[in-house]
Amino acid sequence: MQKIKNLVESKKFQNFIIILIILNGITMGLETSKPITQAYGSLINIFDKLVITIFTIEITLRIYANRFSFFKDPWSLFDLFVVVISLIPSNGSFQVLRILRVLRLFRLITIVPQMRKIVAALISVIPGMLSIVGLMSLIFYVFAIMATSLYSNSFPQWFGTLGESFYSLFQIMTLESWSMGIVRPIMEVHPYAWAFFVPFIFVATFIMINLVVAIIVDAMAILKEEEKKDDKIEEVQVSKSELKTEIISLKKDIQELKQIVLKLNLK
Repeated sequence: MQKIKNLVESKKFQNFIIILIILNGITMGLETSKPITQAYGSLINIFDKLVITIFTIEITLRIYANRFSFFKDPWSLFDLFVVVISLIPSNGSFQVLRILRVLRLFRLITIVPQMRKIVAALISVIPGMLSIVGLMSLIFYVFAIMATSLYSNSFPQWFGTLGESFYSLFQIMTLESWSMGIVRPIMEVHPYAWAFFVPFIFVATFIMINLVVAIIVDAMAILKEEEKKDDKIEEVQVSKSELKTEIISLKKDIQELKQIVLKLNLK
């Protein structure tokens, strides 16, 4: 069992799986081209079956090597989920699951440690993000009610209902055609409409979005600090092991010296 564990955790095996995932991603991209599919569709299908066979063997070996600890690791469970989806026949009512094969590419996250750390950092900021999302939803709701009340009669295509107002305000927040596409036509009918939209852009775009970016930057900074701590711990462990080795060799030298001194005394 230890040999199998060493195999699946070895650098060469991990690199092999990474190369396989990348190649599989390329072939899945090629499948979107009809001329390539018509010419090489059978070869692509054979390669796809080979990939899922190797992935199945890999997951089986990992479950055998790690036993119950495999199911305690969320990254391992994600790998298992991706492989199980790939094993479901993609015909009949399960045809839609064929599209989910592309999730295999996300296995790169579970294999590459740096990607895994970044995802973990992003997950750690979810509580802070939820607070910002709640605040932004409240701002959107207030402004959507105001926009519907002010402009629903003049511009029902943009602000006729609360849902349409939400969507229009979201477009304005992204700064996509907000001026020439929405605000300027409204200002031709309502000259002071800028007094409504400019504060909304200032609050929703420049403040709230920057808060989201700030939280993500803080998470990445914490990640870097943890990496530095891990490096220091590794350095301390290496120095400890080196010190132990030196002490052992020193003890051996002392024993040899003792034996030499005893022999000299006997003479």
